[in-house]
Amino acid sequence: MKRGTKIALGVVVLLVVMQVVRPARENPAVTGDLVAPPEVKSVLKKACYDCHSNETVWPWYSNVAPVSWLVARDVNDGRKHLNFSVWDSYEPGRKAHKLEEIEGEVSEGEMPMAIYVPLHPEAKLSDAEKKLIVDWAKQR
Repeated sequence: MKRGTKIALGVVVLLVVMQVVRPARENPAVTGDLVAPPEVKSVLKKACYDCHSNETVWPWYSNVAPVSWLVARDVNDGRKHLNFSVWDSYEPGRKAHKLEEIEGEVSEGEMPMAIYVPLHPEAKLSDAEKKLIVDWAKQR
């Protein structure tokens, strides 16, 4: 067997074996969802909720390792940082801080993450949507 064929076969075997290690893809119960004006909530749902809520829509590629590991890590990290599904459990000071972070991240174009938008073009925020979110977050 040629060296190139052995390498290709090894890669295929490795990819198959990687499928055995499956990260948890869970959506815990929503226990205190964010209450916001409908137009704000709509934008947040389309651009933020996949990573920052317990209402993640898991795409097909979240079933294929090693991408599944990255998606699960990103969702878990996003929920740890900000989870709209447990918003009511945040203390008032923490809510104010989260709103301040939302304002900064959105106005600076840091959120949604650039790596997320190509596979989720609906998450790309227009200037008007950015302004809507920033203005809402400033009302803390």
